[in-house]
Amino acid sequence: MMQQKPRAREEYAIVLDFLQHGYAEDLRPFHRKEPVVQAIGKTFFTLLELVPTQDIALKPYDEVYIGEGKRDKISYIKGTLPFFRLTQTAKTEINFIIEKLVSANEAKFVEFINKAGPISLRAHMLELLPGVGKRHAEELLKERAKAVFISFEDIKKRVSSVPEPKKLIIQRIIDELEGKDRYRLFVRA
Repeated sequence: MMQQKPRAREEYAIVLDFLQHGYAEDLRPFHRKEPVVQAIGKTFFTLLELVPTQDIALKPYDEVYIGEGKRDKISYIKGTLPFFRLTQTAKTEINFIIEKLVSANEAKFVEFINKAGPISLRAHMLELLPGVGKRHAEELLKERAKAVFISFEDIKKRVSSVPEPKKLIIQRIIDELEGKDRYRLFVRA
């Protein structure tokens, strides 16, 4: 029998919102509300619900360790969080945090554009990016065949029909978090 490789997990998360007194809609009688942190994983963009250690206050943009070792700010991971359960604060902050994460990992996303392949006989992975149709994908592939892209700026210069490749990646991540497409390029299901 073939042994499965352990699934890679998020090691760090960025706080989207901190609810010191838990969710307002939790109306269970005699139930002690616990503080909740809504966060997004730095590697796989997993939306998470975390419970902080006692007497810890967090704010949006704080980075917290959630890996296997000793955690100093997070007591435990409650689970994954669907996009619709995000608070208004979290929904406001998520775009800025994703932009920051994409900028910090630009090489990873440029590599995706350099290595993306077909997903079927009629469609290509590049066509899954918002605003990229067959014609734009063909232009990207033609330029990629000449030389690999080295940055978002390089893509902008060489493929004029794709003026903001970073924004396309950010929008694709948000679309995946909202569940708008069955294909996942960047977000862990």
